[in-house]
Amino acid sequence: MAVVGLDHVQLAIPAGGEDRAREFYAGLLGMTEVPKPSNLSPSGCWFAGKSAMLHIGVDPDFRAAAKAHPAFLVDDLASLRSRLEADGYPIREDKPVEGYARFFTQDPFGNRIELMERL
Repeated sequence: MAVVGLDHVQLAIPAGGEDRAREFYAGLLGMTEVPKPSNLSPSGCWFAGKSAMLHIGVDPDFRAAAKAHPAFLVDDLASLRSRLEADGYPIREDKPVEGYARFFTQDPFGNRIELMERL
């Protein structure tokens, strides 16, 4: 028995935050919203990138993830950085990781997000 892959990452948001999540994950990061199965909670929303699935779930006791985070691979980090900065999202540099350009930001709810591009 072994782990063979990663199906999705889930992040929490406060109640009523779905539209802001859509603006950030679909609008800024370019992910596509995908339908949730009808037997699951109607709150929250799901997104897909080329090889990444993100589930956004509503947590009534929401607290932003300040350390734990997804790291999304992107194909044009410089352009994405410019768009995030223009919309007022923080950019935080970190120690270099060989083979990648990267930085951290946060979503509208304060969840830590890493964005990376292979060099």
